[in-house]
Amino acid sequence: MALIQWNSTLSVNITQIDNQHMKLVELVNTLHDRMKEGKGKAALSGILNELTNYTVYHFKTEEDIFRKYNYPQTDAHLKEHDALVQQVVKLKADFDNGKSVLTLDVMNFLKDWLTLHIMGDDKAYTPFLKSQGIV
Repeated sequence: MALIQWNSTLSVNITQIDNQHMKLVELVNTLHDRMKEGKGKAALSGILNELTNYTVYHFKTEEDIFRKYNYPQTDAHLKEHDALVQQVVKLKADFDNGKSVLTLDVMNFLKDWLTLHIMGDDKAYTPFLKSQGIV
């Protein structure tokens, strides 16, 4: 069973963002599956690297939209993004350097952060962006 099940409660009803969120969910689920299968460090590192890079790409997409439409909560939202990027980059570096392993606690952190961020911070921008005509 997937660690995160995509469903309508995770949708922000903005197609581009929902598609990117679905990709993030897929990457977290793939990482979780490979961890449970006992895949080697190289396989896990590759997926963790893809997750890190895609997270940065996704955040840039949101941030570009915020700036284009002058979203009033941009600064607070960017602080949330920066905090997660720092945590994921550190997690990846520690994993690559053998200082940590991927555990269920790490996977639950990623799951909780992603779902709570989408359901809280991201859903908060939906009414504003919808009022700007973004679908």
